[in-house]
Amino acid sequence: MQGAGEGEGGGVDGGGGQALAVQLPPAVAELWEERAGDVGGAFLRSELELCARLRGLEFGPPVRYVYNPLEYAWEPHSRYVSTYCHSGQQVLFLGMNPGPFGMAQTGVPFGEVASVRDWLQISGEVGRPPEEHPKRPILGLQCAQREVSGARFWGFFRSLCGEPGIFFRRCFVHNLCPLVFMNQAGKNLTPPELATPQREALLRLCDEGLCQAVRALGVTTVVGVGRVAEQRARKALSAAGVQVRVEGLMHPSPRNPLANKGWEAVARARLQELGILELLAP
Repeated sequence: MQGAGEGEGGGVDGGGGQALAVQLPPAVAELWEERAGDVGGAFLRSELELCARLRGLEFGPPVRYVYNPLEYAWEPHSRYVSTYCHSGQQVLFLGMNPGPFGMAQTGVPFGEVASVRDWLQISGEVGRPPEEHPKRPILGLQCAQREVSGARFWGFFRSLCGEPGIFFRRCFVHNLCPLVFMNQAGKNLTPPELATPQREALLRLCDEGLCQAVRALGVTTVVGVGRVAEQRARKALSAAGVQVRVEGLMHPSPRNPLANKGWEAVARARLQELGILELLAP
């Protein structure tokens, strides 16, 4: 996989003398320098270290294409983190991995283009992965395909909070795995659909990355969006001795018949049950 970001700019040290081969565009390097010593900087560092480890993995059938938006869409992604990740956040909403028309295009978790551009107001240059499926090109914020899961997810919190700052005052959003997988035909594959040895190697590294990210954020609750993310987070964080509450929220995917019957009502009721809804009041 290619390095995170393109063009000339600042490099990043992985801490403890460990150099990560990452060249950041000048504008992004400036953001990095500003945030290097705070929560957002620690979180970005955990993501870069995970990317460095993931580069050592190889994937065979059914995987034919692998995209890493933390590399080619690092600029909008780092701006998302720099804008919205800060100390005092209590809840981490955790997705599984990027969707082909969401974070794969924008670098933002559940990153449906309109939500990222119009509500979160995140912009930035998006490059291209080393190899693209012709039916799944990376168009960045020019992508016209709507990501239903992301539109539902961010649309719900927009209707609930009004302004992004209300949501991010106490919450943040992240994915367990940063990679997008597709088969020969361009069909999206989730990590559970990978061959067992490859899946286990991938998730072992992602579990370690999650624990590092949760420690950096200092949250007290992780809400897995979807059963797989919830189960994986509970197992990984417990095994690592990270003392956080892990809960679950139904995934807003259109593949889920229950979500298609009214995901917002289900999400509102669940967040009320978990005591999180009150954190999101304007």
